[in-house]
Amino acid sequence: MDADSDVALDILITNVVCVFRTRCHLNLRKIALEGANVIYKRDVGKVLMKLRKPRITATIWSSGKVICTGATSEEEAKFGARRLARSLQKLGFQVIFTDFKVVNVLAVCNMPFEIRLPEFTTNNRPHASYEPELHPAVCYRIKSLRATLQIFSTGSITVTG
Repeated sequence: MDADSDVALDILITNVVCVFRTRCHLNLRKIALEGANVIYKRDVGKVLMKLRKPRITATIWSSGKVICTGATSEEEAKFGARRLARSLQKLGFQVIFTDFKVVNVLAVCNMPFEIRLPEFTTNNRPHASYEPELHPAVCYRIKSLRATLQIFSTGSITVTG
């Protein structure tokens, strides 16, 4: 591959995880009985609620903390979280949408070439760690960005941060 050739890499965001608080106690039994698309995990003390548009899954605790996963952008995550808060309001809870925060973003990228993981690890030793007996990828940590890259020999890279 030439050094002069420009290859555009597509970085695709696959998951955005966000949290918010409702500032009220939630009765999980009532949500499970009256809510739509709900799975009640009584042994763990949480409720899973799924929305179709945007396609997100929310984990709801009785304390009022809610974690939303599955969105593909920050705007979609916030829109889904607000829709979820609205559906809890319609069930009769005094929900106040507060403390919204994106806590994790997962993206994937495919390189147009394969990567030799042992050589890559020795050249980037303080940041990269490779344990082929435990995991097939190199774990590359960027502390300034608070991101972790999983680099596979096929050229596939997963970015979490």
